Amino acid sequence: MHEQNKALCETLEVLLNTRDLDPEQWIDYPEYGFRQYFLWKNPETGASIALLDFQKDGRIPVKHTHASNQFMYCLEGDYEYVDVGLRLKPGSFYMNPVGHPHGPTIAHERSVLIEIYDGPHYHEKPVFHTDETIGDFLAKS
Repeated sequence: MHEQNKALCETLEVLLNTRDLDPEQWIDYPEYGFRQYFLWKNPETGASIALLDFQKDGRIPVKHTHASNQFMYCLEGDYEYVDVGLRLKPGSFYMNPVGHPHGPTIAHERSVLIEIYDGPHYHEKPVFHTDETIGDFLAKS
């Protein structure tokens, strides 16, 4: 066994390489031109870290809020929050506090973002999610 794999078997740490991600684990939102891959989830709190991969013109179509703080870091592309003109470009960090309305968004070119939530994502399912894609990321009543 490779030393790195052996070390991971003996710890609670997680190590992933984006070149080795399981293609079956991407969640597709074809109507909106993006996909999502969860790198880590905490089933007890709803916190998560995911990759978002937007095609050119991919979007979040509506203003919405979150049930926890949202953090994003742009790895590549040009991703805009059109209602306020905020544009995330490579190296940009974005923080949106719990309950703050934001969106819609559009990717002016292919955009890859890391998205982090410190708790559950939503109070109620937004229009761009289905029962299958929302998973267990709704806040418990």
